[in-house]
Amino acid sequence: MFYDTIPQKTIGNSGRGAQEKIRVALYVQKAALQFIDAVSAADHHLSDEVQEAGFGMDANELASVVRGHDAKKLRLHGGVDGIARKLAVSLNDGVSESSLDARQKIYGFNRYVEKPPRSFWLFVWEALHDLTLIILMVCAVISVVVGVVTEGWPKGMYDGIGIILSIFLVVLVTAVSDYRQSLQFRDLDKEKKKIFVYVTRNGYRQKISIYDIVVGDVVHLNIGDQVPADGIFLTGYGLVIDEASLSGESEPVNVDQGKPFLLSGTKVQDGSGKMLVMSVGMNTEWGKLMETLSEGGEDETPLQVKLNGVATIIGKIGLSFAVLTFLVLLCRFLADKAISGEFTKWSSQDALLILNYFAVAVTIIVVAVPEGLPLAVTLSLAFAMKKLMNDRALVRHLSACETMGSATCICTDKTGTLTTNHMVLNKLWICEDTHIVKNDSWNESLSSVHESAMAIFLQAIFHNTGAEVVRSKEGKRNILGTPTESALLEFGLLVGGDPDTEQRLTLVEVEPFNSVKKKMSVIVALPGGGFRAFCKGASEIILQMCDKYIDSTGECVSMTNTHAKNIMDVINSFAGEALRTLGLAFKDMDEKGNEIPEDGYSLIAIVGIKDPVRPGVKEAVETCRVAGITVRMVTGDNINTAKAIARECGILTDDGLAIEGPDFREKGPEELKELIPKIQVMARSLPLDKYKFVTQLRLVHKEVVAVTGDGTNDAPALHESDIGLAMGIAGTEVAKENADVIILDDNFSTIENVVKWGRSVYINIQKFVQFQLTVNIVALIVNFASACITGTAPLTAVQLLWVNMIMDTLGALALATEPPTDELMHRPPVGRDESFISRTMWRNIIGQAIYQLIVLGALEFDGKRLLKLSGSDADSVLNTFVFNSFVFCQVFNEINSRYIEKINVLDGMLSSGVFLAVLVVTVAFQIIIVEFLGAFASTVPLSLQLWLISVAIGIVSMIVAIFIKLIPVEPAARKSEHKQGYKLLPSAPQETESP
Repeated sequence: MFYDTIPQKTIGNSGRGAQEKIRVALYVQKAALQFIDAVSAADHHLSDEVQEAGFGMDANELASVVRGHDAKKLRLHGGVDGIARKLAVSLNDGVSESSLDARQKIYGFNRYVEKPPRSFWLFVWEALHDLTLIILMVCAVISVVVGVVTEGWPKGMYDGIGIILSIFLVVLVTAVSDYRQSLQFRDLDKEKKKIFVYVTRNGYRQKISIYDIVVGDVVHLNIGDQVPADGIFLTGYGLVIDEASLSGESEPVNVDQGKPFLLSGTKVQDGSGKMLVMSVGMNTEWGKLMETLSEGGEDETPLQVKLNGVATIIGKIGLSFAVLTFLVLLCRFLADKAISGEFTKWSSQDALLILNYFAVAVTIIVVAVPEGLPLAVTLSLAFAMKKLMNDRALVRHLSACETMGSATCICTDKTGTLTTNHMVLNKLWICEDTHIVKNDSWNESLSSVHESAMAIFLQAIFHNTGAEVVRSKEGKRNILGTPTESALLEFGLLVGGDPDTEQRLTLVEVEPFNSVKKKMSVIVALPGGGFRAFCKGASEIILQMCDKYIDSTGECVSMTNTHAKNIMDVINSFAGEALRTLGLAFKDMDEKGNEIPEDGYSLIAIVGIKDPVRPGVKEAVETCRVAGITVRMVTGDNINTAKAIARECGILTDDGLAIEGPDFREKGPEELKELIPKIQVMARSLPLDKYKFVTQLRLVHKEVVAVTGDGTNDAPALHESDIGLAMGIAGTEVAKENADVIILDDNFSTIENVVKWGRSVYINIQKFVQFQLTVNIVALIVNFASACITGTAPLTAVQLLWVNMIMDTLGALALATEPPTDELMHRPPVGRDESFISRTMWRNIIGQAIYQLIVLGALEFDGKRLLKLSGSDADSVLNTFVFNSFVFCQVFNEINSRYIEKINVLDGMLSSGVFLAVLVVTVAFQIIIVEFLGAFASTVPLSLQLWLISVAIGIVSMIVAIFIKLIPVEPAARKSEHKQGYKLLPSAPQETESP
């Protein structure tokens, strides 16, 4: 829909090319539009439909004003006020909700035209395009023709029809899997595009989806927001827009009354303001460009790339075996004819036999080519993404699921992630005294505060704020803003402050809160003349700006070093109780000046705001620690507050280091190299400190780093990290766009789930690869060896296709969708360069393959004697029994593959619905194929005794596999490293230390 729908991190070369096309198209379009729109407003004629709806401008005219940045045309229409009149909108009260339908009818919806989703039949058509399947279908058709000619109707067509039915079953299951996956990704894409903005309608400020915006809406913009439509600037302070997404220019643009045009898809880099929406959806500049350019898709994930290489190698090996098998069968056939003296006598039956040899060879290729590998990765990732969505985590980039499983370090912020993000004012220092604030006793606790001091304190709260007190339609007061700002406004309302009265002073200058300066300032005009500046921010910074303070009599007195030290002690005592401290100050001036002053203030109060630690955070941190993941807190708070919270969460340990941002910046490269592994808390940090910290961890210390962030200035660190985690509630749109995962509930426990599912994806693909390689090795060797020795392939084309279905599609469904277990968080992270197919996996694969080859070989070459088979159908019964035993070996091998190292392979199987369903379907279809589809599958019904022996062979294969797991394959030193990996950090204190 909007620019954020093109993933910036994983857009790939095609996506980057699309962006360059967009920029070129933009400049060409601008020139054309300026030429086309070079007509005066007076010459513009309205349609009857627009006039009947009560509007004075149509969509094209509105769009031409913004797209062409046409200030002249804007003036001709009477400026902002004139356009507002023509759009029948009040700039104070916004649009009337009763006019929404009419506006959408005339000016359109704020949506872009999307390409229709691919139909199910298109997926079927794509699956049919597989080259090996096409060859098999040709073979099947020839087989039908030759068979009918030689053996008559209907017996002659059984083999060919059987192959065709098997192929279509494979195609159908593949198409269903791909189609369901596309629907899942489409749903997830809709979640990713959910963006909300604040608008004023009917005089009330409310939060709506960007899709519900209409022309005429008054939209409120703040730092980090995305501009949701084309429009013009109304009012604001220091509004700076990043237009790089459209123009490619890195230099931000200052938007004000002189340059009032705002474009959809651009980002608010600084300041705040209000805009009037002029164009929506396809009428916006971005919408016009999107008509001709397609959106870039995501690149393949690292694991998919790695597995595609594995699939290519296995496919080449399978091709070699197929060619050899065909040549051996053909040579034996020709040799037999030569020996019997019939080399010159050829019949249609001989042609059919050679064709069957070729079909078996092609089928071996189908079995050998592991098309289930990419399917397993996709299924596992899609399954993980769907489950994480239920767990309140939206995965924007597929590769994040994999990478999170390798994370060795999480750099988390504090507010809202480790804490509840619902702040309340808990303590207040004012008039040289500290007060504990409680809802039921505020009047008593604050009765000693001087009246004039309280009055100016309330002025500072209600004027110097980024939040707003609004009334709902029911007349109830609501506070819109950040948790910190809301806590102050809640207190102001609690002590009887009236925002309507307090806000009668006129704002003349605003400097919004900035994470670098860590303060917010305003200047107001006083009724009796003169001006007053208010400043609010980090306590230490505000204290340094003050040379006076309000004493117990309500007067401003000079601040001595002793007073400053006492106030600093108050700040530290608040911080030591895990309170977030803010300082509020004011300064009276005769003249406003060009800039908001930086010194000469009088300190009004120090407030301590409480944000309780979220339930379950301490346990989640401990789980990460046991899993070999170091959790580090990076926050802008006071160091004492940060240390207290970190201890309470179990992040700061006895030998861990807590450091402040300024100290971190002063360290040289060698000092940092030594210090960084010990740093567990960084307080008073700037966004660039976070960026530098993450860069050092990744490049110097080779950590796989996950970073949480919510602000616009967190974007560099989120982009630099291996996994960027943006906060869904507190996070800005810029932060979300630069993130790989959006934590929808801003909860650290959710991050633990992301790690667990990331590890689950990786281990599930390993399980599937172990299972598939075992089947591959056995199927190839059995058919090749039998062809060399007996001149026939024991597994027919139809049987091999069914094995391929079990191995690829059904195996992927069963193993790639296994839910994560708690054991995953009791092992160290997977290293960046660690081999995907581990020694343990090779042990399991080779051990199981040897067992199956021995059993199947014995049955193939001596089965009649072992099973005491006799009669004319002995060969058919034996071949069916070999096929049946082979399938049941794979069924129980699938159960064994649920755990690569664990002995109890049945643990948790009953809770895995998909796995059980796949097993039931596999066994049910095997019974149908053997007992009822013999004409197509070249099988004959088996006795109950032979069925039980087949099942027993499968069960023994699982028991053998369990014993194989007891064989050690890793050197003792490596095992020791793994064990040490469980405890990379010393144990966290069991009880919270007193600060």
